[in-house]
Amino acid sequence: MKTTLPGGQAPEAGPPVRTAAVRPPDPRSEAARRRRRATALTRPWLLLAPALIVLAGLLLWPLIQVGKLSLQDYEVKFGGGVGTWTGLDHYTTLLSSELLWKTVLPNTVFFAVACVGLTVALGTVVALLLNRLGTTWRVICSTAIMAAWAMPAVTGTYVWIWLFQPDDGLASQIAGSLGLIDPETTNWFTERLPFYAIATLNVVHHGFPFVAITVFAGLLTIPKELYEAGMLDGANAWQRFWQITVPTIKPVFLVVTILSTIWDFKVFTQIFVMPGGSGSNEDVYNLGVYSYIQAFAKNDYGMGAAAAVLLTLLLLAITVVYIRTLFKQGDEDL
Repeated sequence: MKTTLPGGQAPEAGPPVRTAAVRPPDPRSEAARRRRRATALTRPWLLLAPALIVLAGLLLWPLIQVGKLSLQDYEVKFGGGVGTWTGLDHYTTLLSSELLWKTVLPNTVFFAVACVGLTVALGTVVALLLNRLGTTWRVICSTAIMAAWAMPAVTGTYVWIWLFQPDDGLASQIAGSLGLIDPETTNWFTERLPFYAIATLNVVHHGFPFVAITVFAGLLTIPKELYEAGMLDGANAWQRFWQITVPTIKPVFLVVTILSTIWDFKVFTQIFVMPGGSGSNEDVYNLGVYSYIQAFAKNDYGMGAAAAVLLTLLLLAITVVYIRTLFKQGDEDL
């Protein structure tokens, strides 16, 4: 359809419209981009390679050897040892053991759960206290609680053994003066429940400073305006803690809880050093001590290695949960 101007004149033709020519992609530039992308992906791994090689030598290779040992009957001889392949026999024997299901695993799991709960609770209370103190008292208290964390596990365990020593231990004397026990006949370390109660006190005392300092660092990041708004709304201290503190530093609580779980599942020193924990009392075995006793006290290296593999699998499962939780929390923050 033609367009005409008033008077019957045709419109003047404008200049031709030029379209930009579409050039085909340059294969050389595409290859260069691919090379740059590949370099960007591989460079971090190249930088991490030396550390990964060292970790593989220190961690991965021993794990492989323990797994291999768990499939053998290994006999130590002068100048070396001889292993006889047995397949999954050690795992079958271990998983069908009544001692494992009635003593070792319950001791390991319930002890870890109690330690984690009490450690996180006590550490949080101490962190809240530090947050309310002035600068001078905060430094003094922080230094004091860090001394408990810096104390070696063996030294701390012997302190708790001294406190609960039968007859002349401080705790035994106090309980005896209150008429709760007879200090001359009561031995705290022979029965399962008091033994693990003392071990729990030991582990919590040694572990709560890490939780306290970490949670305290998280508390410093919370804006004071949130608490002021909560107080204006009529929220009490308990409500402010659960509705402001916990949601704001939830990632910190997740980190300290899961790390404490990993550490408390593999507690060895605090159990082994206590009287009866080195093998004379089977009622107080946990998985780490059981593995050690089987391998080095009974010379059943295959069974000890199988128990160590079982403990490693439990710790790997907890670690996977830890990593997935961190990634999930990071995605939520984004």
